[in-house]
Amino acid sequence: MRSTLVVFGAMAAAALIVTARANASTGPIPLNCDHACLEGVVNQYIAALAAKDPKRLPLSADVRYTENDQPIQLGDGFWKTVESVGNYKHIFADPEAGQVVFMGTMHEAGKPLLMSLRLRIQLGRITEVEAIYFRQGGGGPANIAALDMPGYKPEDMWFKSLPPTQRLSRPEMISIADAYFSGLEKNDGKGVNGTGTYPFTNDCDRIENGSHTTNVPRPANEPKDAINGFAMDCMSQFKLGYYFVVQAIHDRRYPLVDAERGVVWAHVVFDQGTVNSGVLSDGRPYKFPFFNSPSSILVTEAFLIENGKIRRVEMIGPAAFYHLTSPWGGISGR
Repeated sequence: MRSTLVVFGAMAAAALIVTARANASTGPIPLNCDHACLEGVVNQYIAALAAKDPKRLPLSADVRYTENDQPIQLGDGFWKTVESVGNYKHIFADPEAGQVVFMGTMHEAGKPLLMSLRLRIQLGRITEVEAIYFRQGGGGPANIAALDMPGYKPEDMWFKSLPPTQRLSRPEMISIADAYFSGLEKNDGKGVNGTGTYPFTNDCDRIENGSHTTNVPRPANEPKDAINGFAMDCMSQFKLGYYFVVQAIHDRRYPLVDAERGVVWAHVVFDQGTVNSGVLSDGRPYKFPFFNSPSSILVTEAFLIENGKIRRVEMIGPAAFYHLTSPWGGISGR
């Protein structure tokens, strides 16, 4: 009997040691930081940012920080010009990867701007901070003021929790998001890599920098046969080959998969402006009047995926130097 008690006692002690090690951390953030914990970390960051005080944060001594893909010291740049937190907030978390991201509004010089923020947590501290800022007039359609209106929030579908049996694997989720970019690059209407299909639901909708770029009602006086890309849904745009102007989508990264909500968070660079005219998949010629010089867009994009297809897309993307190479690396997609 005594030997049995000794064995059980040893097993219990071992279990306590394992548990203690699992919860141990060299920093103030627990190692097993779950979804709610990660949301707390990003809220702590935003509060410190608004206070212009990075000392409030559990930072690694060698924390890596970029603004619009430019490496600088954390505490410089927007940390010196920020005024306050905006009204729009969207957070996704990936406990498995120790990553959390924020999409929302902040205030600077009396105006709202959009901020895309990614934090990586390792050994209880923030080791990576990747911030991207879009200010009104920074290229392409935008409506930051609409997002920053008090009471505005994303559609409820973004916040649902999927049952574990309905969740796709991380590789499956990433492959669906990557298919979006593969179908968009040199968009020809023939489907992803010539498959004839694109991964969209019938009601797919997209918002870019606060402005809808799909399903926008046509003006009453617009001819019915006029080519109006923003009046189409996601599938119709891609099948028409409307985005042929995007010649390359490179430095693709998928640092976060929020499996609980069915969301993939991506960072990529669009190259465009070297081609502004082409022939759509229905045979009609089309020319974009504004793509007259090489340029790029530094894109962060959130994809809401349901049953293996993209239902919603939200993007923040400022203009950038042509063929910007991200210091965070990435893949070409080919």
